[in-house]
Amino acid sequence: MVIYYSFFMSKLVALVIGHHKKMKGARNKDLGVWEFDFNSKLAKRIQQKVTQGEVELVWRDTYRELPWKINRIGPDFIISLHCNAFNGKVSGSEVLYYHTSTKGKKIAQILLKEIVNALELKSRGIKGRRKGGRGGYLLYYTYAPCVIGEPFFIDNNEDLLCAQKKFEKLVSAYARTIDKVITEGIV
Repeated sequence: MVIYYSFFMSKLVALVIGHHKKMKGARNKDLGVWEFDFNSKLAKRIQQKVTQGEVELVWRDTYRELPWKINRIGPDFIISLHCNAFNGKVSGSEVLYYHTSTKGKKIAQILLKEIVNALELKSRGIKGRRKGGRGGYLLYYTYAPCVIGEPFFIDNNEDLLCAQKKFEKLVSAYARTIDKVITEGIV
């Protein structure tokens, strides 16, 4: 009886908004858009659109404490929302996961496919990260499978304009990913 009950329990995804109000992350200087502001709006829309589980938005206080804040929630999996930045010219979508996480890799593959289909930007692939690499701290110290979505380069005007124009498609890409991960039993 307990086994059936646990089978039907709703899954919980932690949707992490990268950066915070005081340290807003990357910025597009020409268009005046900050990573934190874009992803705050994105997270709220994704939460409204998911149909197969519960979504808890996680706002970062400090980067050092973030994994422990997420672990206390006890999610089944984690998606962290970010935007890439480099030199204003690089373009494309990528998803990071912890290099030894088979579930994280599966989630990253689904998310990247959905994001590329939505934005139609170049796929930069899924990238396995280690503890000391970019994103590795969050990926290593969270208990549940975790991925970091980098759907576009916010400092590239064309990428940002594309993401703004196709905002609802991007929302749907994340929501479909969450729904698929749950319905396909990945977590």
